[in-house]
Amino acid sequence: MSIAIRVIPCLDVADGRVVKGVNFLNLRDAGDPVELARRYYEQGADEVTFLDVTATVDNRSTTYDVVRATAEQVFIPLTVGGGVRSTEDVARLQGHGADKVGVNSAAIARPDLLSEIADRFGSQALVLSLDLKRSERTPSGFVVTTHGGRTETELDGLAWAAEAIERGAGELLVNSIDADGTKAGFDLELITAVREISRVPVIASGGAGSLEHFAPAVAAGADAVLAASVFHNGELTVGDVKQSLGAAGFPVR
Repeated sequence: MSIAIRVIPCLDVADGRVVKGVNFLNLRDAGDPVELARRYYEQGADEVTFLDVTATVDNRSTTYDVVRATAEQVFIPLTVGGGVRSTEDVARLQGHGADKVGVNSAAIARPDLLSEIADRFGSQALVLSLDLKRSERTPSGFVVTTHGGRTETELDGLAWAAEAIERGAGELLVNSIDADGTKAGFDLELITAVREISRVPVIASGGAGSLEHFAPAVAAGADAVLAASVFHNGELTVGDVKQSLGAAGFPVR
């Protein structure tokens, strides 16, 4: 586990705006990504993650503009995911200010992409984004999904995570599709299962709804906790979460 637990606000971006829904459905506008990122930076966020949830070619230039504008005002690591399909995409995102990239469906379609990115940019720049759903079809009980959880693959969640680490993924962003947007708490069983097979940092995502949800995720094995709507809606601040984690005995920056 890392020395200090990171608190990471996540901005789901579509057409240059932050959106939020439940289980990636019924998306609604949640604000300007640059303004929100700056707010979270001022609150003490350790990192900010952008996920381009529409990730079409037409929308790509908008995303680059948002990344550049954010990087000019936010001086903490910036991870950008959505639509990364090649090392050239990574190079362009880094050129616009991204520190790390999140890869999901493109790596599922072509696993060699992971090693290509890790070889060229280093594992520290590569985050595997895992959208996992409970399933009786796989040995681990978790299946890898794409398209915001709407499409199930044939991949076992833990087996794919282990393969991705071998191919050079430097971090795992583990999002529970079952919990996403529900505010009912992180999937602790999922976090524990991934922690047991991972030698790289694990970021817990999906389900944060109250302060009481964060410390159990860390206790289950998360090196970082990621949330979206509780921050966007002003229900919690990054400082609130850090104070809560500190009170539970976990080191924070």
